[in-house]
Amino acid sequence: MVHYLLGPENPTKSCKSRGLNLHVHLKNTHETARAIKGMPIQKATKYLKDVTLQKQCVPFGGVCRCARAKQWGWTQHRWPKESAEFLLHMLKNKESNAECKGLGIDSLVIEHIQVNKPPKM
Repeated sequence: MVHYLLGPENPTKSCKSRGLNLHVHLKNTHETARAIKGMPIQKATKYLKDVTLQKQCVPFGGVCRCARAKQWGWTQHRWPKESAEFLLHMLKNKESNAECKGLGIDSLVIEHIQVNKPPKM
């Protein structure tokens, strides 16, 4: 059975998606997930598609100083393509889970997102 760290307030009005042991960089995925937290799902999908096309950036700490990250209040940014594509697949999965539950896709918001380190083999 799957155990999530944070349970929803109302399970009938929420949906979940999960990925395990994926081959993406931890820091890139963490920073990308932090950038989309709190966004509506359609806005997050558009943002991640723009990141893969390098039209928008993901704010990072410690790398690449440039003016593109000013919209986030940062001066450092990157375009983590693999992490953005992985999170896009997770959002599509979340949309399909919401449709199965009968929830409206327009009202979905990313309230909780978590990135963990994979186990060592």
